Amino acid sequence: MQNEAMALVFRALADPTRRRLLDRLHADNGQPLGALCRDLAITRQGITQHLDVLEAAGLVATLWRGREKLHYLNPVPLHDIYQRWIAKFERPNLESLASLKNRLEEDTDPMDKPKLVYVTYIATTPQRLWNALTDPDLTAQYWGHRNVTSWAKGDGWEHQRLDGGVDGVGTILEVDPPRRLAHSWGWPADADDPAKHSRVTFDIEPVGDVVRLILTHEDLPMDQAARTSEGWAIVLSSLKSLLETGRPLSSLLKTAGTEG
Repeated sequence: MQNEAMALVFRALADPTRRRLLDRLHADNGQPLGALCRDLAITRQGITQHLDVLEAAGLVATLWRGREKLHYLNPVPLHDIYQRWIAKFERPNLESLASLKNRLEEDTDPMDKPKLVYVTYIATTPQRLWNALTDPDLTAQYWGHRNVTSWAKGDGWEHQRLDGGVDGVGTILEVDPPRRLAHSWGWPADADDPAKHSRVTFDIEPVGDVVRLILTHEDLPMDQAARTSEGWAIVLSSLKSLLETGRPLSSLLKTAGTEG
């Protein structure tokens, strides 16, 4: 399954029109189909087909906002390929690919769109994934932090380091096991100022014999977007590895940052 997923990504990136669509989403993430079709000498149906290929490869995620379907970059497949295959080659030869990865993970959304949207597919069950998101001992394994709370709506939430320090605080906003979980996230110094908190939402959907995890992180301050983007990509890869192989990507957790 892993090799097939990588083949889909490479196939999707091989087409110049699809690369141009990714560039457009990099410049303005979260666009509807009509905006992506502007100035391209291709029919609307043709663009839709290209977007379907990108979505099938996991490079584009879609969310509905009212009646409008928005398209977002999803850097998780690129990060998985980099960590599981590309990184074993010499680093000097990878600078151009690393530059592309970093550009795709940058956040340039307007304020009325989610700042970050990630989609990953994990060979597990919804309940096992839910447990991995809510059990502090499991989050300690793949995240390097314990997410401590009673997981009841309105209760407080802490992102605790293994040494006992706290890197994040918030409030549980939605709890619908094993389908949806949402909480606010802020710095400990801003614990009493909800206006400075961002929002993290996990949506869990069974798809055949795997589970799709959709993560959105919105209302994120612009100066935190780049670091948080890298952090989430690492955490989600480590979570996927733990559930599928029993081993988290522990060597990467040191670079995951303190938020996401």
